[in-house]
Amino acid sequence: VMALVSAVVFPFGDRLINFLWYSFLPGQPTACVQQAAAANATNATNATAGSSTAACPRLYHPLSLVLARLKVASLSGFIIALPVFVYETYLFMRPGLYPNERRYYLASVPTSLILAGIGVLFAYLLVLPLIFTYFLGYSQPVAQVAFGLSETFGLILLMLGMFAAIFQIPLFLLLAIMMGVTTRRWLQDRRLYFWFAFAGIAFFFSPDPTGMAPFIVAITMVVLFEGSLLLLRWTGR
Repeated sequence: VMALVSAVVFPFGDRLINFLWYSFLPGQPTACVQQAAAANATNATNATAGSSTAACPRLYHPLSLVLARLKVASLSGFIIALPVFVYETYLFMRPGLYPNERRYYLASVPTSLILAGIGVLFAYLLVLPLIFTYFLGYSQPVAQVAFGLSETFGLILLMLGMFAAIFQIPLFLLLAIMMGVTTRRWLQDRRLYFWFAFAGIAFFFSPDPTGMAPFIVAITMVVLFEGSLLLLRWTGR
């Protein structure tokens, strides 16, 4: 499923790259095209070409654009494939589930897609704007920043995909408890182990020049974990 969705999205990769890029960075694609044309016409250096306020993407190797298109297509496929992954785990566990547990698990399939969408929106509306605002705020006054397409866009997609995945935490906790794999009290008594595990995952998978992303990811995972336990305690089940 991920491969099929990625193949469908790949031809539109350029549009998605421009949309995501200029959602967080200043400028417009037309400004960068005009800037590049003027630089070529006057044989300007890279420094002169980068003097505009537009944060134009730079290609530092021939496959940068192709790889960026593959990444954005793969992210789309990953998000759509998350509910399929949940459904496949349901098919694996179905022989050992009671009828009411089967209903819970099937209901989790659309819930997984909704949570993935919320995670992507959270990263798009809050996390990524915060990271780039902070980065530009302390970098531009002292240095001219050249934004490499591969590195910058890789960070954008990593954050979007990571938050789509970590927003599945409440779903998997609730399913595990409802099916007797674990209990709320067991999770609650060992919360510090989970906190340290979340921190390790965040700092290992969140390369970020500002150093903010790992902290935001870790805090988000802890909040989702504790929120799920609070919900279970409030419902009494």
